[in-house]
Amino acid sequence: MRFKDKVVIVTGGASGIGKEIASSFSKEGANVVLFDINEELLSQSVEELSKYSKVMGMRVDVSNFEDVEKNVNKVIDKFGRIDILVNNAGITKDKIILRLSYDDWQKVLKINLDGVFNCIKATVKFMVRQHYGRVINISSVIGITGNAGQVNYSASKSGIIGITKSLAKELGSRNITFNAVAPGYIDTPMTRILDEKVKEDILKRIPLGRFGQPEDVAKCVCFLASSDADYINGQVLVVDGGLT
Repeated sequence: MRFKDKVVIVTGGASGIGKEIASSFSKEGANVVLFDINEELLSQSVEELSKYSKVMGMRVDVSNFEDVEKNVNKVIDKFGRIDILVNNAGITKDKIILRLSYDDWQKVLKINLDGVFNCIKATVKFMVRQHYGRVINISSVIGITGNAGQVNYSASKSGIIGITKSLAKELGSRNITFNAVAPGYIDTPMTRILDEKVKEDILKRIPLGRFGQPEDVAKCVCFLASSDADYINGQVLVVDGGLT
């Protein structure tokens, strides 16, 4: 098992892509900590994944640095180390710019971008001390191409790429790598609510002819966290079936 006894934090880990990422690490022997704000889903996910390895669920608001730091310290108290951080938590509030409120802008940036900064800031000092760490940030193809009606989401996901590339240069000498995964259209509750005509139009633009599955993203995250990717740093791995 590639991650036996490693300690992994997955934000937004109680559902969707985050849960699939957490499941993949758990099945490969890692001690997995789920950060999420949905306590009901956290409880369900912990119960489900605990059959594979040690799994903890913690109610954490990633947009609040004090809350993140407090819970990261609890992880250290429990396991003594943090080897892998997957920044997956994110939201959308899609509107064209003429209808987009400042509050809509701020909420998306606070969770999607500030949340990544907060979790890295709280964990990276422990990675520096142990001279080892793997950080994988979940961006999006929208952060690369942009998309009408998603200026806040696109800005947040572009910012994640900037964080990834900058910290790869800043902390590579400490044996801490930073990489990003940029999913395209993945089959999740968020994409299932799209209008059928919209989905048909999207599928026409995907050379593989299908939406991705959460496990497609999870496989890439686990690769970047594994020893197979020890010399990969500061990169953005696009998982979109050829869309971009």
